[in-house]
Amino acid sequence: MRMRALATLVLGIATLAGSAHARSPVVVELFTSQGCASCISADDLVGDLADRPHVLALTFGVDYWDYLGWQDTFAKSEFTDRQRAYLKPLALRDVYTPQMVIDGHLQAAANHPDDVNTLIKQAAKDHDNPPQIMAAHGGRVAIGYGHAPKGGGEVWLVRYDPRDQKTVVRTGDNRGKTIVEHNVVRELTRLGTWKGEPKSFRTPAASADGLQTAVIIQAAHGGAIVAAKKL
Repeated sequence: MRMRALATLVLGIATLAGSAHARSPVVVELFTSQGCASCISADDLVGDLADRPHVLALTFGVDYWDYLGWQDTFAKSEFTDRQRAYLKPLALRDVYTPQMVIDGHLQAAANHPDDVNTLIKQAAKDHDNPPQIMAAHGGRVAIGYGHAPKGGGEVWLVRYDPRDQKTVVRTGDNRGKTIVEHNVVRELTRLGTWKGEPKSFRTPAASADGLQTAVIIQAAHGGAIVAAKKL
């Protein structure tokens, strides 16, 4: 019975994908640190982007500036790993903050809002017939037919806090300042691979109340994002 329900789900989303395509949001990833003096304006920009209906803005705290005197309260090594994965595809020599990566294949310094907005507009034009992503019963997410990246795509589950996060920084370059961050990512989970055929994935339970969920499909090893959806 369970397998029959799963098969029906996958068939349904495959049919849906063949008849209509919902617009996929542009994914904007801010890599930042609470100890970074030049990152505060980037936090404000994410607050603006988070209110746009066709943008998925996410804040990833990185940990490589912690040695300067303040340990970022939201940073995780896996977020730093995600930023480093973009180095080769984006032809960068090293990671930096504040950086914004747009749809996995464009990047700009996040304290240059005009550049960021130009890249968001550019990325929005590239969303051609993305595969459908749909939440399902039993803690699963289903993906329909679509054009997979060369070598297949990776499916990522992102859980972020939509509530503004205020942190009083007590040491380091931002000592005495209150940092306000938006859409702070708390969980990043690789669900598996997708090769263009309908497929479903089991999703883990959220680690805390109040978190929102998004699913991202992108080329492997920090490649371009082909689809995303807030669930």
